[in-house]
Amino acid sequence: MNNKGNGFALIPLGVFLAVYLGSSVIAKDFYAVSVLVPFLAAALTALLMNRKEKFENKIEIFCKGAGNTNILLMIIIFILAGAFAEVAKDMGAVDSTVNLGLSLLPSSLLVPGIFIIACFIAVSIGTSMGTIVALIPIAVGIASKIGVETALCVGAVVSGAMFGDNLSIISDTTIAATRTQGCEMKDKFKMNFIIVLPAAIITTLIFMFLAKSNSIVDLGALDFNLFKILPYIIVIVTALLGINVIIVLLLGILSSGLIGFALGSFNVLGFFNSISNGIGGMSELIIISLLIAGTIEIIKFNGGIDFILNKGIKNFKSKRGAEYGIATLVSLVDICTANNTVSIVTVGPIAKDISDKFELEPKRVAGILDMFACVFQGIIPYGAQLISAAGLAAISPFAIMKFLFYPYLMGICAIIAIYIHWRNK
Repeated sequence: MNNKGNGFALIPLGVFLAVYLGSSVIAKDFYAVSVLVPFLAAALTALLMNRKEKFENKIEIFCKGAGNTNILLMIIIFILAGAFAEVAKDMGAVDSTVNLGLSLLPSSLLVPGIFIIACFIAVSIGTSMGTIVALIPIAVGIASKIGVETALCVGAVVSGAMFGDNLSIISDTTIAATRTQGCEMKDKFKMNFIIVLPAAIITTLIFMFLAKSNSIVDLGALDFNLFKILPYIIVIVTALLGINVIIVLLLGILSSGLIGFALGSFNVLGFFNSISNGIGGMSELIIISLLIAGTIEIIKFNGGIDFILNKGIKNFKSKRGAEYGIATLVSLVDICTANNTVSIVTVGPIAKDISDKFELEPKRVAGILDMFACVFQGIIPYGAQLISAAGLAAISPFAIMKFLFYPYLMGICAIIAIYIHWRNK
């Protein structure tokens, strides 16, 4: 194979974008057609290319990519993360966490407080969408009671949701980023946290300034149970201690189940149903991961990755340039697909090859993939996060965009962090 690569090998990615964007434009909805369809089209295109190779050989190459150890381990983690999130939610952990946070906050700090609550919940449950669905109705009620713009409170929730989506060790974005780069979750978390912490602090201060209120707000009786929050604490602490993520998630599922049994949240049948529903919710992502891994393996065999390394990033002559290049790639794919997990899974293998060529740290590349994918996922008006938040709050996604301080600041902090790191080197 020519080391300079073959640009035509990238045609399957073009087919994916054409089918996805074309169907979205026709339907006037980025979520009208499952992303599985364009990825299947891309996979079939990859299999039909390169007639010099036997079809059986190409099938074998595809299966080799889909059966990669890191891909299969990522899928196992997806399965366990989905099960834990659903069991904990059905047990009542989300409601208890929200109510505890609101009960501890003074009226004057409700808007920055709901941002912090959203951060904690998203870190705990690993999903920005789950956080948004749980908190937007509360945010709308708070806005009406303290007399601030609804979009401000909604922006606080979405900002916190993207904080957690980026950092949570059970977030599908974190799982995808770390597994494709072959690094430990705790290492990525620690590096990532240091970079985004200034953004979170500044965001909190901005919300405090914009939502000054001397009025006393009565939120009514807030029911919570500290035991229901315990599984989240267990998962976060054990993950930071460096315990294997599979054991961490199993502990989370087991503790959520035991507390659910003890408090009567569900019986054994309900527990099993929660696990099943959680795994089912990950099914599309699992299939996408397999299709992408197999397709990328064929693209790599046909010289597409070499083309990107030698042609696509020829202007990046330094480690700093390579990191900015990876950030640009994942950002563009997220803008096109409106799905940060899909963008990371798609760009991850390419980023790994770039990382190996420039001898970059895997944890840094994983953090860059996750941060920039979440930055754009949190601000594009046609993304699931803003569409859901706008729908629940009955406002326009564009009205929310001006209050998305955290995603904007996270992007700025990430750009500065890359520059400073290599300047110091």
